[in-house]
Amino acid sequence: MPKSPTPPQPVDGSTAGLRAQILATEHWSLLASRTTTQNEVLSRIGIFLTLVSATLVSLALVGQATRFGTVFPMFAIVILAFTAIVGFLTQIRVINVSMEDLGYVIAMNRLRAAYAALAPGVEDSFMTSTHDDQAGAFTTYYFLGRRRNGSQILGSTMVFIIAVNGALVGLLAATVVMTTTSSIIAAVVTGGLVLLAYVVTSMVIGSRPFFRFWKSHAPRNPRL
Repeated sequence: MPKSPTPPQPVDGSTAGLRAQILATEHWSLLASRTTTQNEVLSRIGIFLTLVSATLVSLALVGQATRFGTVFPMFAIVILAFTAIVGFLTQIRVINVSMEDLGYVIAMNRLRAAYAALAPGVEDSFMTSTHDDQAGAFTTYYFLGRRRNGSQILGSTMVFIIAVNGALVGLLAATVVMTTTSSIIAAVVTGGLVLLAYVVTSMVIGSRPFFRFWKSHAPRNPRL
């Protein structure tokens, strides 16, 4: 259950400046940590996409060199499996960073509430929220007045990585089926089904931490 809002405590002039400095230091620390985390995950995504590109190019080159003979399927399976594993690890990191970023947003919302308590009336100048509940987090994420909709989800980094990984896993499954059965139709159908199953499963599993967090989160300054 959400906690009752904590009323702002009166602050005398002798401690107001010190509290403002402490809050600002914490705020900048959160911003620095958030920026470092975002840069780290973007670097990992860049490395992964580079690996995917190199994988596709190497498959084309090896295929031409071996005339797509008996050696090529084994090479394709090994390199696609390795790339898919790296993609899965990248996907896990993206989901973890998304939850960490939510934590940074909630923490900074709480700091804005403290700023508003120190300087009554300043809240009217904030485009982001001073509330650390779900509505406050969404206000900070979509502070231009846009409501959360499907476009933000479909355009998210998590969905992007899941789509790339789904294509890799589907291609790997199709390669295995093609190698064992020599049936193009069976390979295409299997690859498509594996891709769809991977995307749906990853979306369900990836969204669980988000919903689990809001069920257990107890906001200190919820919106009334």
